[in-house]
Amino acid sequence: MASNGNSVISNLEYDLLTVLQNKSEALKAYEVYIKDAQDTGSEPCVQLFQKLQETEMQQAQEIRQHLQEVMQKGKM
Repeated sequence: MASNGNSVISNLEYDLLTVLQNKSEALKAYEVYIKDAQDTGSEPCVQLFQKLQETEMQQAQEIRQHLQEVMQKGKM
């Protein structure tokens, strides 16, 4: 994304939004993976997917905080 004075959002805002969207899609996917593991009766896989989902959630929250800061101040 080209950076110029006419941009609606900065490159950094775009990057953070893109990463946040990817994290959001991953979080939805883990719901399916957890259900599949539960349906199979694989508790170790359920626990793994839940752990991965938790990590994604923490990362998404951190990205969201950065995005809010960048949108308010233009940077961190």
